[in-house]
Amino acid sequence: MTNSSNAATFPVLSVLVFSPLVAALGAVFIRSERVMRWWTLVWTLALAALSLPLFWWFDSGTAAFQFVERASWIPWLKVEYFLGVDGISLLLVLLTTLIMPLCVLASWRYISTRVREFMVCLLIMETAMIGVFCALDFVLFFVFWEAMLIPMCLMIAIWGGARKIYAAIKFFIYTMAGSVLLLVAIVALHLQVGTFSIPDMMGHKYSDSFQCWVFLAFFLSFAIKVPMFPFHTWLPAAHVEAPTAGSVILASILLKMGTYGFLRFCLPITPHGAHVFAPALLVLSTIGILYGGFAALAQTDLKKMVAYSSVGHMGFVTLGIFALNKAGLDGAMLQMINHGITTGALFICVGILYERFHTRELMKLTGLGKLMPLFITFAGVFSLSSLAFPGTNSFVGEFLVLVGSFQRSILLTVCVVPGVVLAAAYMFRMLQKIAWGGEHNPAHPEAVDLGWREVITLTPLLVFVFWIGFHPQPFTQTMQASIAHLLDQVNQAPAMVTAITLP
Repeated sequence: MTNSSNAATFPVLSVLVFSPLVAALGAVFIRSERVMRWWTLVWTLALAALSLPLFWWFDSGTAAFQFVERASWIPWLKVEYFLGVDGISLLLVLLTTLIMPLCVLASWRYISTRVREFMVCLLIMETAMIGVFCALDFVLFFVFWEAMLIPMCLMIAIWGGARKIYAAIKFFIYTMAGSVLLLVAIVALHLQVGTFSIPDMMGHKYSDSFQCWVFLAFFLSFAIKVPMFPFHTWLPAAHVEAPTAGSVILASILLKMGTYGFLRFCLPITPHGAHVFAPALLVLSTIGILYGGFAALAQTDLKKMVAYSSVGHMGFVTLGIFALNKAGLDGAMLQMINHGITTGALFICVGILYERFHTRELMKLTGLGKLMPLFITFAGVFSLSSLAFPGTNSFVGEFLVLVGSFQRSILLTVCVVPGVVLAAAYMFRMLQKIAWGGEHNPAHPEAVDLGWREVITLTPLLVFVFWIGFHPQPFTQTMQASIAHLLDQVNQAPAMVTAITLP
């Protein structure tokens, strides 16, 4: 469903998608590392500024795709250049444009070799990520989806840690396996509909058995990207070995592409399959929440702890999605944004410590409260947000997810509650050790507090923690019509098709 009358006369989406690619091409003529850093920062900031008016221009009263751009691309295959956003994809586009300048700032000193190549990878990644959230043609979507793979692998393999090659190869293999299944689903849908238009596929009727098979192909592809338990094993390695900006992009944006796939394709295109498999996926989500919490609690490496916490937090997102009710979907969508803000901020905090002390071991980073009070203040707020403390952004999202889960199954919700307790346990443990635990090692004279660049990097994320925590209405209102329309599409499949019932 599109609303052509809302199409912008200025091709704002095309500019958002391809401006970073233009900047990457322009980097060929830049030789100075300092100029390259400023070049990338200016472009990403300009793109963030350009994307902000979309939030005010967007008509939240309709579920139609807006700012639509459509042109024939490969006529004999009926492939189009087709862009547009609704209330779901718009928030993810804005999240992407917000995060990218912060990634540049977080890499200012962290990346000291092959700076130009690294910044080019960041810019190409931004084009691909915005393209995924804007594409309304499946071939175009798949091109952007695959375009993310190479620069992310390069970021891990070239600028990563000691086991960077292992992590990059594992990330590549898992992602490629998911991509193959995604391509199979796309081809199967094209043979049924005769077009690659995503809105047309949403409105088409399919047989129940066809929906189940396509849903499984979609699910496996997107579950790897999320990643859901038990497809999560690539994530800790990729996070730990990636540079700070790579970890932030993975946590804040790339993981959301899996859950975005569930919302954009699994639910509206294969609603029967969603009803059939939802109970099993709710169980997997619950297992992921508990597993991620226990695994994070056992870690002594800060980056690995935050990585495993992502498994648990994304479990709340999938729990809300497959609750298949309004509260669950609202909470899942809001939690996608919240996780991008909070976990991205935590990875930046870990990177700040690593720049100073060249270690991520918790027991070597104790007692910094007196030496780095400003850092501890930021880290404390983001830790509270991660455990969903009332007044922070994550509390609103998790509360809605739990309400949706409760409406679906009381027993399931009871099983999820220990995951909330585990989040508090590992976050308070980390904060207590870093701020007050033990005595700081005097062999590290570089224990200096945050500089202006680091404060500027973390402050926007801090603002969103409290903005969404105390006033989430602008964000929930933006997605309301799209969520309501999505529920209407899902409910076209009768509830009696559910293969497994939950108490």
